[in-house]
Amino acid sequence: MYNNFFYSFPAMKGKQANRDFFVIMCPLSILSKLFIFNEEELPPEHRAQRILNKNRIPEIAQYIIDNPKDYVFSSLTSSIDGNFDFSPIDSQLDENIGILKVSMDSRLLINDGQHRRAAIEEALKADPSLSNETISVVIFIDEGLKRSQQIFADLNKHAVNVSKSIGILYDSRDPIATISKDLVETNKNLKYYTDKENPSLSKFSAKLFALSSIHETNKKLLNKLKLTDKESVSFVKEFWDVLCDSMSEWQLVFSKELSPAKFRGEFISSSGVVLEALGFVGNYLYRNHPNEWKDILKNIKHINWNRTNLDDWQNRVIGANGRIVKSAYYIKLTNNLIKKKLDLPLTKDEIKLENDIKKKGRQL
Repeated sequence: MYNNFFYSFPAMKGKQANRDFFVIMCPLSILSKLFIFNEEELPPEHRAQRILNKNRIPEIAQYIIDNPKDYVFSSLTSSIDGNFDFSPIDSQLDENIGILKVSMDSRLLINDGQHRRAAIEEALKADPSLSNETISVVIFIDEGLKRSQQIFADLNKHAVNVSKSIGILYDSRDPIATISKDLVETNKNLKYYTDKENPSLSKFSAKLFALSSIHETNKKLLNKLKLTDKESVSFVKEFWDVLCDSMSEWQLVFSKELSPAKFRGEFISSSGVVLEALGFVGNYLYRNHPNEWKDILKNIKHINWNRTNLDDWQNRVIGANGRIVKSAYYIKLTNNLIKKKLDLPLTKDEIKLENDIKKKGRQL
């Protein structure tokens, strides 16, 4: 059935949709040699998977390198295109546990997991000690391009990305995620009014903030500040204390004079766009006014955060359709306006951004 040269794997045989499939453990050192990914520039209809996004590989590889004692990967999925043979070790004991022999003339094609495979290859270059570790691989029998495309579609059809807030809540590696979680637990107002699960708030949510927005704000707040862990925790706590004390509209919710749903219908100051812009402002203040930053930031209480204040917020927080727009561009424009309101100078890049938006306005 196969030539004299073959790969041999301890394997388990299973059955799905009346088709045999196998599960093996593959050493990381030979993963990229055995399991190939067709990277030819073919039209989508002639490929069995998406094109490899090489920008994702360094991040995944770094995850392995940084966490050699507790990184986790799910199984790869592949197809055998060629000759193979499965022999039970003891058919009387269990005919589904045995040895899978795959001809060296066969191709083992990646159906799902091409980025993990490529990242593992890169991680091994940096840390060869990982070579003896293994990853599980689910192997289906190749039945041509149409079947391979269907396998890929079926594997991804029902996949749901974990919400960003849940990812932060469960992440114990990211120091800013840890700071954000601790902040929400220790700040009495944030603890009660932060949604820790959903990345955005529903129309009638009883919360004011999403954990993911607080986390993104803290990332901008601490960006490139050379602080110790203790100093970072202290700065983040003080920053949010100032916000909670200075945002008079928030105080209406905290004192239960205004419901969160009604608040969101009237004000923009708890939106992710504004919070992240305030993170930029806080970072600037800490760098340039280390002793006065709190007093300057407190002046946000004089800013009109009402949704109807379109002179300020149209095309910065609020889009043409009247909805809040979450984009990096709008966050930067909102940062600019908050700095102006606080009588803070704009950087050269911020001035250029303002000039660009004025030109666009004139063109319209």
